[in-house]
Amino acid sequence: MGQSLVKNYIHIIFSTKHRQPLISNLIEQELHIYIGGICKGLECHPIIIDGYNDHVHILCLLSKKITLMKLLEEVKSHSSKWIKTKAENLRTFYWQDGYGAFSVNPSEIDAAVNYIARQKENHIKLTFQDEYRAFLAKYKVEYDERYVWD
Repeated sequence: MGQSLVKNYIHIIFSTKHRQPLISNLIEQELHIYIGGICKGLECHPIIIDGYNDHVHILCLLSKKITLMKLLEEVKSHSSKWIKTKAENLRTFYWQDGYGAFSVNPSEIDAAVNYIARQKENHIKLTFQDEYRAFLAKYKVEYDERYVWD
C-alpha cells in the first residue's frame, strides 16, 4: 500500500498538580483555545476541549506524524508556561505528571463530545478522581491507586 491512512480519535484527560482548582472561569476559555492551537500546530485536529477547575479533557484526531506522548509533552509544557503569565496566583501552576488517553470509536464521537461539553454539569456531584476512576474502569485499565495521583 503506497499511502498511509490513519484516523485515531483520542480522548485525553489530565489534571492540575494535586488537583488544585486553578482553572478559573476567567481563563478557562482562553486556555482551551490555547491548547487547541498547540494541537493544531502538531496536526492533531482538536474536536472539543473543555474541563473543570482542576482538569482538562481533549478530544482530538491524533496525527500520524506524532506520538501521543509527544503531543502531551507539548500541550502540557507550553500551556503551563502560558498560564503562568496570566495571573500572580498562577505563577506556580503545574499539570500533573501523568494523563489518561483513551481511543474513541468513530461511531461514539458525538457521545464523547456531549460528555466533554457537560463538564461543569458533571462535576456538580462528581469529583475528578471519581470521573477518572470511571474511565479507567470503562476501558478496563489496571492501575495502582497509590501511583495514579500527584
